[in-house]
Amino acid sequence: MAESRRARLKKQAGFEHHQLVLLAIILILGLSLVYKTISYFKQAVVETNTVALTKGPGLEYQKLASLTKGSRLKVLDHKYHWYQVKTSTGQIGWVPDWVLANKYCLKPQSLSEATIVLDAGHGGSDSGALSNSDKKEKDYTLKYIKQLASKLKEQGAKVYFTRDSDKFVSLKARPALAEKLHADAFISIHFDSSPNPNEASGITSYYYHKTSSKPLAYYISSHLDNLGLDNRGTEFGDFLVIRDNTIPAVLLELGYINTSQDFALITTANYQDSATDGIVTGLKAYFNAKANNN
Repeated sequence: MAESRRARLKKQAGFEHHQLVLLAIILILGLSLVYKTISYFKQAVVETNTVALTKGPGLEYQKLASLTKGSRLKVLDHKYHWYQVKTSTGQIGWVPDWVLANKYCLKPQSLSEATIVLDAGHGGSDSGALSNSDKKEKDYTLKYIKQLASKLKEQGAKVYFTRDSDKFVSLKARPALAEKLHADAFISIHFDSSPNPNEASGITSYYYHKTSSKPLAYYISSHLDNLGLDNRGTEFGDFLVIRDNTIPAVLLELGYINTSQDFALITTANYQDSATDGIVTGLKAYFNAKANNN
């Protein structure tokens, strides 16, 4: 009887051992399946005919290779509207989100993740409006845009210029750049002018597309209240640079250049600093609101 009991115990121990081995195998297979599933979802496929694999997250970076439609990519990281990927041949570079499936579309959750196109009104042979002392609008729009760019970069945003020097840029080329870059916002800076000197004053934030651009105009305008000039708020404006933009776009008239009161402020460092601060704060509020509504 004792031997029979020992045999049964030995048989039971062996059965339990086999169960543990089987359980371990199932666990390993399960983990392997989970890993493969995760790996699969970290892979993306090029959906456009061709795309450049670049050295960094932007069209301005060196092209490393050309990828064709159907190329499978392992996603490593992302920044702005770009993914860092590894190709099937082991090459590492960056591709834009718009060449991949819609599920890979990167929506900025804050200003630090956004791509902004800045447009200094006029330039080159187009001087823009003139002050009462014949100062040119184009010079002040560029000065403001450069300071605004510096502040946006400090926030971590990706910034592009339609012009960064005194050169002529066609009206159509300005929104075209924003479309090409799939930017998150387009900001055009101008200074208004009235038919007669000293007959108008104030700041106006213009939008064209009500659904996409009016909220952006609202958030920026709401942070331009304390500049020393009347804030006229937001208005519809039929300007090509914002009309031809499918991305959120605003045109800001930051005072009347041919009104002595306005121009006296426009030319001061304090007004410039306050105006560009207000735009940055408005952009922060705009992207925070969008993130909370997603």
